[in-house]
Amino acid sequence: MSILHLTILALIQGITEFLPISSSGHLILLPNLSGLQDQGQIIDVAAHVGTLGAVVLYFWRDVRIGLSGIPRMLTGRIDTEGSKLAFLLLIATVPVILFGLFLAMSGLNDHMRSITVIGWTMLGFGLLLYWTDQRGSAEKTTGDWTWRDALWMGIAQMLALIPGTSRSGITITAGRWLGYDRQDAAKLAMLMSIPTIIASGSLLGVKAAGEANMNALRDGAIVAGLSFIAALLALTLMMRLLRSVSFTPYVIYRVLLGIALLWIGYTA
Repeated sequence: MSILHLTILALIQGITEFLPISSSGHLILLPNLSGLQDQGQIIDVAAHVGTLGAVVLYFWRDVRIGLSGIPRMLTGRIDTEGSKLAFLLLIATVPVILFGLFLAMSGLNDHMRSITVIGWTMLGFGLLLYWTDQRGSAEKTTGDWTWRDALWMGIAQMLALIPGTSRSGITITAGRWLGYDRQDAAKLAMLMSIPTIIASGSLLGVKAAGEANMNALRDGAIVAGLSFIAALLALTLMMRLLRSVSFTPYVIYRVLLGIALLWIGYTA
């Protein structure tokens, strides 16, 4: 693959992974709308590795606390900040793993990769984000996260497997609906992304193992590095902007893109 193609893929994945505008939807649209070849699973894994590195680095303090609590959680002792965080992230991750296995085994994955599906999810879930962001209260912080809230956000995260939904977007929507302020809803959504990206990246990695060669590994390294930089910059900018800006700019983008995709899908 050319350096330009790799750069475009890395920037799309890095920028859209944590913004509430759907990375999977954009990556599916790229070959459909541009005529470029599909990037393949090795590039998908590399992009996941890059974005995973970015979110882990940005939230390293919380990641370190969660990792330190895993041994206590595994022995059933949910009595420290770390063990509680690890336990709640586990609860929030189980639904998306189960739903992902169901989609893979049923073959429904391939039927949801169309322009019209992405158009409807971009539009519908964008408007839902706007509604909850405008009407949601802000009485909760990350310290108030309970197993019930984690489960609800995990159930919402299941919908992100439908292209165009946006994993960060739907979990932020659930967080705002549950009463978390914008920054804390986004923080919880980003922390939830870590085990989810690890799970999906591991699955893709197993599938991609047979495709590995020196050229593919070189392309993957380029994509991983560029995705890491783009994701870290996008995540940093979004978290800072949330101190003074709502999610409305992302909603406007989603609505406009959704309408355009529906027009293309139903007139082509």
